[in-house]
Amino acid sequence: MIPVNVLAVQYLSSASAELCKALGAPEGLPCLGLITTDCDDATYIALDAATKAADVKVAFGRSFYAGAANASTPYAGEVLGILAAATPGAVRSGMDAALSQLQLVGFETAADVPYLAHTISSCGSFLAAEAGVPEGSAIAYLIAPPLESIFAMDAALKAADVKLCKLYEPPSPTNFGGGLLTGTQSACTAACAAFANAVAKVAGNPQ
Repeated sequence: MIPVNVLAVQYLSSASAELCKALGAPEGLPCLGLITTDCDDATYIALDAATKAADVKVAFGRSFYAGAANASTPYAGEVLGILAAATPGAVRSGMDAALSQLQLVGFETAADVPYLAHTISSCGSFLAAEAGVPEGSAIAYLIAPPLESIFAMDAALKAADVKLCKLYEPPSPTNFGGGLLTGTQSACTAACAAFANAVAKVAGNPQ
């Protein structure tokens, strides 16, 4: 697994009401936790984990253009995530959960081609909204370079009884593609395995 590097973490114990509204933080949640890393998709999975571990909401999550290798400043990375909570303690608990999750999830490689094929057994509020599924649903989170993502997504959908909830058409801001599938946990795991195998197939025989 390619380790995720956490670049910056900061807290606002009582952010401006105007700023919270502009960011999309729910009313009454003025305490913000901000994080940047060099891996956007792993960070989104970690932010979702935070919503299950603490009384927090994801107020903001956005990838930066061209990926971490082309970041414009030392602590920008390729994503900014913001958690919102009613109290400083809650937002720090959520951030701690996100940081712990970032030690467990990341991209793999097949012949130097990076990909993410991760089963979330029970999604939190953030990815539930992104996928349009109930909280607690199992999700297969699948990401790869543009051609590989389409080729492997087809394999994932054919390998198990899963439904395509969200397609990230390439190129994404970081020049990848992929999507979110849902089904039973075992079906999502099978879809992830098929996705990984298909990426490896392209990596080993691109033409």
